[in-house]
Amino acid sequence: MLNTFLFKKVLGFVCFISIALCLVSNANDNCYSIVVGKDASVDGFVLMAHNEDDGPPQIVNHHKIPRIKHQPGDKVRLINGGELDQIEETWSYIWSEIPGLMFSDSYVNEWGVCITSDACPSREDNPVLPEGGISYYLRRLVAERAKTSREGVHLIGALIERFGYDASGRTYIVSDPLEGWLVCAVNGTHWAAARVPDDEVALIANTYTVRNINLSDTMNFIGSDDIIDYAVERGWYDPDEEDQFDFAKAYADPKVAVNTGNLGRQYGGLRLVSPDPIELGGYHPFSLKPKKKMDVPSLMAILRDHYEGTEHYGSNSPSGNPHDRDFRPICRNDTQTSFVVQLRKDMPLDIGIVYWVCLASPCVSTYVPFHFGNIAFPDWYLGSRDTSTELEYQEKLIRPFQHDYSNAFWTFSNLRYKAEKNYDKLIGSIVTERDKVEKQAFDTQESMEKWAAQIYASDKKTAMEILNNYSRGIYLSTVKAMGEITPNN
Repeated sequence: MLNTFLFKKVLGFVCFISIALCLVSNANDNCYSIVVGKDASVDGFVLMAHNEDDGPPQIVNHHKIPRIKHQPGDKVRLINGGELDQIEETWSYIWSEIPGLMFSDSYVNEWGVCITSDACPSREDNPVLPEGGISYYLRRLVAERAKTSREGVHLIGALIERFGYDASGRTYIVSDPLEGWLVCAVNGTHWAAARVPDDEVALIANTYTVRNINLSDTMNFIGSDDIIDYAVERGWYDPDEEDQFDFAKAYADPKVAVNTGNLGRQYGGLRLVSPDPIELGGYHPFSLKPKKKMDVPSLMAILRDHYEGTEHYGSNSPSGNPHDRDFRPICRNDTQTSFVVQLRKDMPLDIGIVYWVCLASPCVSTYVPFHFGNIAFPDWYLGSRDTSTELEYQEKLIRPFQHDYSNAFWTFSNLRYKAEKNYDKLIGSIVTERDKVEKQAFDTQESMEKWAAQIYASDKKTAMEILNNYSRGIYLSTVKAMGEITPNN
C-alpha cells in the first residue's frame, strides 16, 4: 500500500515537472490581453481584460493598497540600483501579485487606471541602459502616480528613456474609463505607444501589434523621437523599400512574430470579435470594429476560448483536455489568474470600477466581481505570503479536492488539476454551475449598484458593505458549487 502511494506521488511529480518544462519552452507565447474602446463597449466606457499565464509553481495574491503619504526626500529604489524621487502621496490600488515574478503583476488604481502586460520580445541586441534599467517598478509607478492612462503612458516613456528598459520587450496595456493604450517597450531606451480607437477592440498575444505610427498625431501616438531613425540605422526599416513604417515589423523578434502560439491566439480572439472572417496566419490588424458592442460576458468568453467551433479545436490528452496540445489556445493550463475590468465613470468610481477576477484556467473557474470601494481585498484571495517549492505545489494539487472557503487560490488550482485529468467527465458540470453563478452575478449587479449608489453620498461605509456582501455571496456560491461537482476526487 505504501509503495503504491509513493509510486503515484513520484509519477505525479514527474508528470508535473514535464508540464513545467513544456511551459518554460513556450515562454514567448504566454499571456493575453484585450482593450475595448469606450464606443465599442455596452457600458460606454473602456473595458480591459487579461489572462496571466505563468508556468508552475506559482501563487497569486490579491491586495487592496491604500493611499500612502511619503516624507520629503523619500526615494523609490529600483532593483538594478537606480532611484527616483518619491511623490508626496501615492494613489490607492488593487494589486494582483504573483510573488517572485518580475513581469506578472497587474494593477487597477482609484482613478480607474489599469495596467498589465504581455511579453513581446524585441530584436534589440545592443541595448543602452543609462541608469541600470527599469522593468518591475514600471507598472507599480503607473498605479501609484497616474490619474489617466495618458499620464501613465507618458510616465512609462519617461522612465524608459531615463533608465533604459532592462528586458527584451513587452507591451504594457494601460487603460482608464475613456482611453486604452498599448505601450511597446524595447530593450534599451526606445518605445512606442498607440491609442486604441474609441470604436474598436485590440487583442494582444505575445508579439508587438502596434504597426503604423505617426508621432505628429499626439492624440493617438506617443513614442521615442528617434523610433524610426534608429530602425533605419539598425537596418530594420528601409524607407526606400517600404512605403510606411511598421513598428511591429521593424522591432519585433522575427521568430516570435511568426510563432504559431501567438498567431493562433491572435486569430482566436479576432475571429470572435470581427464581423468578417479572419484567416489564421494572415495580416492581423492592431484593432478592429467589433461585430457588436462588447460587454463583460463577451470578454470572458474570449479569455475562455480553445478554438471551439473551428478545425483547430482539439486535444492531445486522453481526458479531452483542450489545453494539452501544441496549438496553444487563449485559455491555458498555465493561466494563473484572469480578469475583466469595468471602468464606468457615470457613477462614483468606488462603485463604477469593478474587477471581475478568477483563479486558474478561466474555463474551469468563475469570475467573481469586486468593486473598488471595498475597504480591503478579501483574505480568501491571498494564496500565500511565500512561494511554494515545486514539490509542495504539486502535493497540494494532487490531494483530494477540498473546497476551502478561506483560500480561493488553492481551491481553484486544485479544481483545475482535477478537471485536467478528467476533462470530458467534469467539464459539462463545471460549465453549467459556473454559468449559473455568473448569471446570478450579472442579474443582480445593477440592482445592488443602484442600492449602493442611493446611499453612497450619505453613508459610504454601508454602501460598500452592500457590494461587499454581493461579492461574498457570489464567491460562496461558486465554492459550494465546485465542491458538489468534485467531491473527494
